[in-house]
Amino acid sequence: MDAKDLRNVVLLGHSGSGKTSLGEAALFITKATTRMGNISDGNTFSDFEPEEVKRGGSVQTTLVSITEADAKINFLDTPGYDDFLGEVVSALRVVEGAVIVVSAPTGVDVGTEKSWKMCESSQIPRMFVVNKMDRENADFSRNVSDIQASFGRQCIPFQVPLGNAQDFKGVVSIVDPPADIPAEIAEEVAAARERLIEAAAESDDELADRYLSGEELSAEEVIAGVRTAVLAGELVPILATSSTPVAIGIEEFLETTRTFLPSPIDGKPADLFKGSEAAEYKTDPAGPLAAFIFKTTADPFVGKLSVFRVYQGTIKSNSEIWNSNREQSERIGQLYLPKGKSQQNVSEISAGDIGAIGKLSATLTGDTICARDNAVTFPKIQQPVGYFRMAVTPASKDDLDKMSMALSRIVEEDPTLQFSRDPSTSESLITGLGDAQIDVALDKIKRKFGADLRVKMPRVPYRETITKVTKSEYRHKKQSGGHGQFGHVLLRLEPQDRDVGFAFTTEITGGKIPKEYIPSVEKGVTKALDEGSLAGFPLVDLKAILYDGSFHDVDSSGMSFEIASVAALKQGVGDANPVLLEPVVKLSVTVPDAYTGEVISDLNVKRGRILGMSPEDGVTLIEAEVPLAEVQRYSQDLRSVSQGRGTYFLEFDHYDQVPPNLEPKVIEDAKRAKEESV
Repeated sequence: MDAKDLRNVVLLGHSGSGKTSLGEAALFITKATTRMGNISDGNTFSDFEPEEVKRGGSVQTTLVSITEADAKINFLDTPGYDDFLGEVVSALRVVEGAVIVVSAPTGVDVGTEKSWKMCESSQIPRMFVVNKMDRENADFSRNVSDIQASFGRQCIPFQVPLGNAQDFKGVVSIVDPPADIPAEIAEEVAAARERLIEAAAESDDELADRYLSGEELSAEEVIAGVRTAVLAGELVPILATSSTPVAIGIEEFLETTRTFLPSPIDGKPADLFKGSEAAEYKTDPAGPLAAFIFKTTADPFVGKLSVFRVYQGTIKSNSEIWNSNREQSERIGQLYLPKGKSQQNVSEISAGDIGAIGKLSATLTGDTICARDNAVTFPKIQQPVGYFRMAVTPASKDDLDKMSMALSRIVEEDPTLQFSRDPSTSESLITGLGDAQIDVALDKIKRKFGADLRVKMPRVPYRETITKVTKSEYRHKKQSGGHGQFGHVLLRLEPQDRDVGFAFTTEITGGKIPKEYIPSVEKGVTKALDEGSLAGFPLVDLKAILYDGSFHDVDSSGMSFEIASVAALKQGVGDANPVLLEPVVKLSVTVPDAYTGEVISDLNVKRGRILGMSPEDGVTLIEAEVPLAEVQRYSQDLRSVSQGRGTYFLEFDHYDQVPPNLEPKVIEDAKRAKEESV
């Protein structure tokens, strides 16, 4: 396929707006499938994973290729739900154009707004498709007004629908109107065409002069002017479709995509580097290979499937390529064109197109594959960072053996997931963008790798400390025939400033305790810090001073002094007004101004301390300190109070004392958890 006849287009939009059914209808209309699948029946082409069938929506990006009229469109059908944003970000990296799908009955949604912003930041031409036009309450004019009010007057209808809701039966083109326009919409088409020609003329000075002087522009000139304006982002087409049960407006949608959205040759060039220097490429199948891996699928049968976009050159089956990120060569076996749940074998994939390779050993999402003698790299994908964390445990001993491998494979597949271990609680943690993403990951792990894993909220890593100076004495004495045990220590315990940590010093003089036993005292004291007296959390921010003691010439030993020191510290801590400390995080929340009040009220309920607010361009950045225990589910809470329009960043900041009224509950919960784990 010649690059000028290719279109790489991402389908974006709110969850449930009809992206998958639009792709399904396009496949059916072009006879790529013999029947049209239905989301409620779980038999669509692109939502083929069991997790998608179960949820009735996309959880990953799927390639839907449409070949018709000597042109090929690679649609990347993306999930609309926030938890799978990483899939959308990856897809946006490898396309030249975007289709933002709007559900006709509901109009512009939060997902529509986010899709528009992502297109703006990626600087890619886009168009709107008002889908589900056959549904109750569908009104094209209302949707056009809604879109223009939200995103600007450059959004212009390219069609007039024949009817709305149950009366929707077709569309009439404004760009290239037919000779026999139905009388009831003739005036509307004429007025809309006038606006469109005016907008097209604005993109071309020569056309503008001719238009203003009253000259009639030819159909070809109008289309050329419109295309120039769409590619420049100065015009955004609005179309009307119905995907199911009868496909209406789909042929026209495909024609508009082919005519007005950019090919790989017209699109904004991707950034490319040779070493640290910027490099250029040509969308030329004969040039040296430069391709980018934008998605990885872990498959228990095919192994790892790496989905890539070729920018320059041609990649061939049974060849060798160079991974410039890993600086190693990879053997290419079979190449594929992903087609829903199956793959079509192909011998080569050339510049501008998208394909997949199986079983690459070292290559991961975000890597560049190229010719070894022309090593280049594309920048990594800036994936969204998630802060929603769950503790993960195996359901059985068999699952324990599979857990690490399964989690590392799923993290390869979804780079927005992280797998780590918290040394302070000894828990294995999986971190992502939200609970739905983690649920899907666990379902996939069970299905693909046979590991049954359970999740629960992670334990908060509380600490304990002391609040007053105290003295403690302990004499360890044991006689059991032969050598006995004797160690006698007197400790003074002093609180330290927050986050200073632990210190040990000695004031022993005159050989009351021989020098060789002092390290054993320090060792015992340090060992006793592992478990405080309130709820068994580690002790921090205190100083232990060995100020007196005694020994026995025969019975004393390092072990005796270590045992005595452990007991002396535990006893002293109990007398030093111990308190609980909790981790406090720095939270930065960005929300539209309209939701600032709700977010602040919610943070106040969460014991948050507002540090500052910075309004800018209709959004406000709220900075606060909040106890970690209150924001473990903040991704859901923020989604709820901001109607999905807020984003946040979270990092550990410091430890602070747990309020006295909350301390008993924390202690009780910790003791219960300890009993349950025994």
